[in-house]
Amino acid sequence: MRILYLAGYFYPENTALTHLEKDLLEALTGAGHEIEVVCPIPTRGISEETRQVFRSRREETLYNGRVHVRRFWAPREGRNPVIRAFRYFWCNLREYQLGRRVRGAELILAISTPPTQGLLAGLLKRKLKVPFIYNLQDIFPDSMVNTGLTKRNSLLWKIGRRVEDAGYRYADKIVVISQDFRDNIMGKGVPEGKIEQIDNWINEEEVYFIPREKNALFDQYSLLRDKFYIAYSGNVGHSQNMDLLLDVAVSLRERKDIGFVIVGEGACREHVEDRIQREDISNVTLLPFQPYEDIAQVFSLGDAGLLISKSGTGSNSVPGKTWSYLSAGRPVLASFDLDSQLCRLLSREGIGVCVGPDNPEALREAVLKLADNPAVLPDMGRRGRAYIENNLTARIAGGKWLDLLGKIGGS
Repeated sequence: MRILYLAGYFYPENTALTHLEKDLLEALTGAGHEIEVVCPIPTRGISEETRQVFRSRREETLYNGRVHVRRFWAPREGRNPVIRAFRYFWCNLREYQLGRRVRGAELILAISTPPTQGLLAGLLKRKLKVPFIYNLQDIFPDSMVNTGLTKRNSLLWKIGRRVEDAGYRYADKIVVISQDFRDNIMGKGVPEGKIEQIDNWINEEEVYFIPREKNALFDQYSLLRDKFYIAYSGNVGHSQNMDLLLDVAVSLRERKDIGFVIVGEGACREHVEDRIQREDISNVTLLPFQPYEDIAQVFSLGDAGLLISKSGTGSNSVPGKTWSYLSAGRPVLASFDLDSQLCRLLSREGIGVCVGPDNPEALREAVLKLADNPAVLPDMGRRGRAYIENNLTARIAGGKWLDLLGKIGGS
């Protein structure tokens, strides 16, 4: 099958979906499918030198000739919402112009980042007259409400809902990554028969436990190996509620045996760095985003891995770092919606602890309970790793994706 893949971000960009995209392309090309990728020149998680290289490299062949990439120029992604909106419009226009020229496409695949991709894919579906699979990694505009960019029932929210509904309406199949996602979009009128659930996964061969004595990051960043660490890795953004984490760290400064490590970048990083310096929060170590080849070391840093989100996030977000913590044999400590699929999973499998969001006292007590009972952590970590190996590997997910293609006309 010849698949037109509309990618808002693509190799060599470094995003939360990078490993998922790589594993999916390997599964599809390994089964004989050919992929035509249309995407902008890279901007996320790369140097300016790399971006300049790809300004002139507009076409590229990857995966032993089975992936053909067509890139177009687009402005760098900024934090200004007006500039970002313009970039969305420009990228969608160019994706449509290039996508309609792809000959022999039998299927359109689009990921919901940026949020206008569903509408774009729907328009191309009408032009090319082929099925469209929508990979729903983020639910818009709910995510904008979580980050404080808009409020429910505002004008922007209403426009976002129309864009969201158009993507759902055009899609032949919508792939969701959790039961909460399924419930969310069914509540917006999407027929259950249009929905397929394929949870995100992790490459368990790349993310695994590295003992502290062999973990070079401890030496590189002067982390004490005999300390108990709660580690957070990922986006340092508005919906992650980093102030709650810092408040808890401040309340535990007297515990010299407990430390916090934050690894990542994002819109709130400068704020986090400013608070750490201004309030002398010495038990928090803030590290820069680390290269993918060090991912196993990153997710092995903590005695437990932290998830922290604002209230209401559970129905439209599944932190991918969850699977990375578990694959590295780390128990998960989650400040998350208690009625979410994630919290139910942690409790049911005995692989983590979940407390309600926006509750510093509950999170503080959970940190203390884990720090004061370290003997229970190895078993939790082993169960987490086993859960990944039995349910959420690239091989298992790839098989589900191939089955889905078969349902809609693939070989």
